[in-house]
Amino acid sequence: MFSRHLYALFLACLFHPFSSHAADTQQSLLGNTPARSGEIKSVLEREPVKEAACKHIPTGPIETTQCDYETIESVTDDLYNELHALVETPFFKYFRADLYRECPYWQENGFCMNRECGITTVDESEIPERWRAAELSKIEMPVGAQRTELPGCYYRDSDYCFLDDMTEGDYIDLTLNPERFTGYAGPSAHRVWKAIYEENCFGMSAWDVLPESSPNKALGIVPDSLKSTDDAEDPKECLERKVYYKVVSGLHASISTHICHDTMNQTTGEWGPDLKCFISRVAAYPERLQYIYFDAVLLLRAVARLGPYLTAYDYCASGTHEDDAETLARLTRVVDVARAVGRFDETALFRGANANVLKEEFKEHFRNVTRIMDCVGCDKCRLWGKVQTTGIATALKILFELDEKALDPKANTNLLQRSEVVALLNTLHRLVESLHMVQDFRRMWAESGAEDEAQLVAEAASAHKARHSPGASAHDAPQQFLSDVLERIACWVRACRDGTLGCIRGFVDGIQDMLEAALSVFRLSGKDRAPRSEL
Repeated sequence: MFSRHLYALFLACLFHPFSSHAADTQQSLLGNTPARSGEIKSVLEREPVKEAACKHIPTGPIETTQCDYETIESVTDDLYNELHALVETPFFKYFRADLYRECPYWQENGFCMNRECGITTVDESEIPERWRAAELSKIEMPVGAQRTELPGCYYRDSDYCFLDDMTEGDYIDLTLNPERFTGYAGPSAHRVWKAIYEENCFGMSAWDVLPESSPNKALGIVPDSLKSTDDAEDPKECLERKVYYKVVSGLHASISTHICHDTMNQTTGEWGPDLKCFISRVAAYPERLQYIYFDAVLLLRAVARLGPYLTAYDYCASGTHEDDAETLARLTRVVDVARAVGRFDETALFRGANANVLKEEFKEHFRNVTRIMDCVGCDKCRLWGKVQTTGIATALKILFELDEKALDPKANTNLLQRSEVVALLNTLHRLVESLHMVQDFRRMWAESGAEDEAQLVAEAASAHKARHSPGASAHDAPQQFLSDVLERIACWVRACRDGTLGCIRGFVDGIQDMLEAALSVFRLSGKDRAPRSEL
């Protein structure tokens, strides 16, 4: 029995470095912290700022960006109005996607039977000819040597996502298929999110990227505005991994906000915002709202960098160039706002001797996230998952792969595919709309009496306890332990697959953690000492 426990301890410690962060951060978004009244009120009772001042103290800077919450709040309404009108224009509302490609990672049988999971497609004859796949493929498709092909999709070296093959898929009017509550939930949905968070498993640490003996040690100096408040607590967690997690978490929180804002009331049959849903999914965990702000700043920075290309792009559908005047005017105003508030310093990431290796890991992990979208068992959820992961991937490519010369619209007219441009602006709209929706929930909270507020908080706490009862946890402990060990092994295998250096480093770190855990068994507890003076 003793040897079995030592063996289990060895396995757990060996693979701990590759999974501890993914497991901990996943719990934050999947809800392992009880609902707290103070946190809920901090989200719902905050008065938004209408003027950008950049000197407000209560919320302060958005972590790992050069912007603050007040500045984003001051432009949210105007930005939302421009984006909302922009995504309803012909160019930005039509999106082509293959929603019926098989899941590449597991056999997915959890299909949503609710009619809200379905989508409405558009016949190709309704799409302007110049935007049809046959025409776009003549000018946008890279030659075979420039891309890696898989069944139904492909990617280029600079891509952070898999792009659908233009020979497959349907045309979809995004305005006719809004992101809302569909009833898709349970093990299938949980499995998808779990797989997405597990992609936050990097084989290289900050020490690998910025070695102490590096002659270019100055490259490792991260600006104060990009430093996390907990850097000192976990020095081995690299900035790139934090950014990756915030990107995914912000997307998750934004989707949750849309679902809660457009939910069917089972009693009246009417669609509308559900405050209890928002409290239990977002407001009880303020960091989730913070991650939406982070993603908004990230995409605004990408739009700002892409400004010259976007304003030179041809949005004309009919060939007369009259119908795209309004589109271009609104887009120009969005770009102007993005240049003013999109303060993200992309040069602070991927520095050092092995930075290119880490960037390739980052890129491959996010590509995998875009492929996980093929495992979503709800057509509408899969659609918006593809749109938004493609939009974020496009932003990452703009920030980390393209220099100023590549972004020159005259030198590189076919820099992005039409689907990437559509996805980028629609994803920014989703994020800004989430921040706009928060105001509706704040108004609902303000209109609630003290008794109603207490009941909402109690219901959120009760729902949390039902999901995480101690009895169930104790009963499932052995199975959970085995599952955790297998996940850690899988994470280590992925690290080895991505590169020998990360694999070896992870093995060494695992041995060190195992020894520390073993020594801790014999460490004095401190009970033999006198009580501390403050006690």
